[in-house]
Amino acid sequence: MRNLLYGFILIALVITNTTFANASEVTVYSARQEHLIKPLFDKFTSETGIEVRYITGKAGALFQRIAAEGKNTKADVLMTVDAGNLWNAAEKGIFQEVSSQKLNDNVPANLRDADGRWYGLSVRARPIVYSTERVKPSELSTYAALTDEKWKDRICLRTSKKIYNQSLVAMLIKQNGKEKTGEIIKGWVDNLAVAPLSSDTKVIEAISAGSCDVGIVNTYYLGRILKKDTDFPVSVFWPNQDEDGVHVNISGAGVTKYAKNKDNAVKLLEWLTSEKAQTDIADNNLEYPVLKETPYSSVITKWGDFKGNDINVAWLGELQTEAIILMNKYDYK
Repeated sequence: MRNLLYGFILIALVITNTTFANASEVTVYSARQEHLIKPLFDKFTSETGIEVRYITGKAGALFQRIAAEGKNTKADVLMTVDAGNLWNAAEKGIFQEVSSQKLNDNVPANLRDADGRWYGLSVRARPIVYSTERVKPSELSTYAALTDEKWKDRICLRTSKKIYNQSLVAMLIKQNGKEKTGEIIKGWVDNLAVAPLSSDTKVIEAISAGSCDVGIVNTYYLGRILKKDTDFPVSVFWPNQDEDGVHVNISGAGVTKYAKNKDNAVKLLEWLTSEKAQTDIADNNLEYPVLKETPYSSVITKWGDFKGNDINVAWLGELQTEAIILMNKYDYK
């Protein structure tokens, strides 16, 4: 009888150790690269005593891993880029709803899920970039104006297969409807100087090399180049400033449905949206902070302030399929 009792106690201890949260740690599955997140996690641990365990990988692979692990997942937080990815993860049931006044205060309503399933951690603006040698800023105005005949054989774009341009088109659909957006896509394609390129960096390099004169990219790609070469002959133009504003997207995160360390996960998200962390994100990632009044990195300050589009970024996920269909229809490869 005594041995049987000891057996029950041992089983209970095993269940306890695998079921209940570890008060001193949190586990993050991240689609963001290690060099961008590790300094932040180290500072969080230093300030709170909560150790951050993490793995990195592609967003799709992490989604599949969490789904396969189910209730046994070690992930407390899923971190990824693009609101389309965050929206898709939420629709797949990967996140749980979180109620945090700090997060609601720190993250503007259009940069987070209405139900608290995910929150923006940084803003990723996607403006027009141009050759400072062959284009005057006064020649530029809106995304739609790039369909003008004067840009014939002068535009470079990243491939439509990447989610960043799918999200841009989703925003245009939300603002302008499918018919008008289709006309914009057709105009862009008609004005391409070269076939769509595989990355934003290649678009910027093509402009510098003279293969094209203008493009559309996320600002931090150009920021990284300018950090090494301040004389690089490409700059930023903020489009649609007299209309709805430049397209903005986010990197973000949410607490997973089966998080074992939910309290620590929420603490991490709250800390990542604090002024100290937001300043580091802006400096290290060359992205824009979600927390208002946080200073920009000196590398990107020279581009000035801008008006960002204020539609809820969840639409970038909701309209993603329609965006892909429209891009295919008008032969945007």
